Amino acid sequence: MKNNSEEKKKLRQDIIAMLLTIAVTAVLLFFFPSKRDTVILTSWQFFVEMISILPAVMILMGLFAVFVPKDLIVKHLGETAGPKAILLGILLGTLPTGPLYVAFPMAAVLLKKGARVSCIVAFLSAWACIKIPQEMVELQFLGFKFMIVRLTLTVLFVVIMSLIIEKLAGKEKIKPADFTAGH
Repeated sequence: MKNNSEEKKKLRQDIIAMLLTIAVTAVLLFFFPSKRDTVILTSWQFFVEMISILPAVMILMGLFAVFVPKDLIVKHLGETAGPKAILLGILLGTLPTGPLYVAFPMAAVLLKKGARVSCIVAFLSAWACIKIPQEMVELQFLGFKFMIVRLTLTVLFVVIMSLIIEKLAGKEKIKPADFTAGH
């Protein structure tokens, strides 16, 4: 657990980042006043979307963190799981729908419970670019051959990227945020 000074330092960094973002936005809107309405409307819509989705996501992640045992995650998604961990990460990433920012809390919980880094990268990548409903729409509009070639190449490159990132970053360098629960 972080000590009090580390928490204050992190809070200070978050506040500085937020103030910097507000300052850059204000400067840009000063120089481009015609964009003001679009920026305000888009920001408000994004805020409403996040505020309506994130509480439910956090509750689900809390339930997941408490009720899914760590040894189950380690067994199927951990270092000893082998290549099946990456493929299972891809499969888990293809099932849900919704914006990518919803996947990050789940990825943090999985990482904290012992999932290997390559599995987390595969999960996030699949969430971003492979969805079952998306594949069906792609099949309908672009055809079977296009869908299979794109899907095959996407899975292949997700696996390669996952292994490279795991090798470069290493598990000891990637730690989930302390806001996640789990044992």
